[in-house]
Amino acid sequence: MIKILTGDDRVKAGREIERELGSDYEVVEGADLMPADLPSIFQGASLFDETRRILIRDVSGNKAVFDELLKYVDTPHKVMILELKLDKRASAYKALKEKVEILEFNLVKNQNFGLVFDIYRIAKRDGRKAVEMLDKIKQDEEPIRFCGLLISQALKDYARNPGAKEKRALHELSKLDIELKTTSYSPWLLLESFLLRLSSL
Repeated sequence: MIKILTGDDRVKAGREIERELGSDYEVVEGADLMPADLPSIFQGASLFDETRRILIRDVSGNKAVFDELLKYVDTPHKVMILELKLDKRASAYKALKEKVEILEFNLVKNQNFGLVFDIYRIAKRDGRKAVEMLDKIKQDEEPIRFCGLLISQALKDYARNPGAKEKRALHELSKLDIELKTTSYSPWLLLESFLLRLSSL
């Protein structure tokens, strides 16, 4: 059995590896392989077990080896191949896709990422409008992470224009960050209060 895992969510991929291979398996670095190594990996026996459990990491960049994998799809061993990204246009990928299971584990992209920076920009002029915008995305956000994004935007502003107002905004955000991590007040109320005050700092 060969199974290929791809994508940038390594946590989910790791769970699938553990589910399939358990916690005790061989690890092979794909970049170090030569085509001549493949028979011993896919067909070689183990002294202790008839079926070996093998994880091969990042082999697709090693074209000479990746192109040979199709020859070993009937391996008696459990082999998982972990790749960050696969070239879906490559002929080796297309051929493997017909014969082996390929699972993609991708991190969910934050749809509100750009909107967070818009909220900060708007709050500098109109705190009420910024709070209305925040209300629309609160259910999909985490307050401390949201504060971190506000801080990163404030730092960019300060780098562009290191004025007194930008410095005060950073000072207030540093206090807000501590409050979010140490008080029992509603984190969203604290964030809304900051957005309402920002234009008058």
